[in-house]
Amino acid sequence: MTNVPQTDDMPGRGDLVTEPLPHSIDPDHFTPRLLALLSNALVWRESHELRRRFGLGTNDWRVISSLGLRPGMSATEIAEYAAMNKAVVSKSVSALTARRLIVLSEGPRGSRPMFLTREGAEMHDLMLPISLRGQEIMLSHVAPEDITRLNDLLLAMLQETRALMTLESEAMAEERANS
Repeated sequence: MTNVPQTDDMPGRGDLVTEPLPHSIDPDHFTPRLLALLSNALVWRESHELRRRFGLGTNDWRVISSLGLRPGMSATEIAEYAAMNKAVVSKSVSALTARRLIVLSEGPRGSRPMFLTREGAEMHDLMLPISLRGQEIMLSHVAPEDITRLNDLLLAMLQETRALMTLESEAMAEERANS
């Protein structure tokens, strides 16, 4: 049973809970919220600068950056690699293709490997400092050994999250199969 605080006795408002719930999350000590706030601030700053300078956003940068690291990836591979929604990747691919920053090739079994053009590689080099500046700002007061430890912890958390997502997907598939 939930321990719900007393409700307001005002006419027409008798069902409203007007006091904080006794069992709620402390937002200043809830790690997922803190990570989301940090990520949102970094993405907003980066996206604003990329749009202002180049007319491209963070999602476009993620596609360009991915192809800079792994030329020849398909849109599906970029979506998995960069943890992006496939529709978002598709929209960026269209914009980047229209600007001749990337090209799609014909691959085996209908795949569409993508590559940066020379202009795309130049754009990558122009965009890179904006992304790196966000990291520099965020970590400016953190000791190098703490940065290494933080990155190790974040990578471990990502692995756990991926494992949890896999388990949940398998459980949902099993539920569907049994119904």
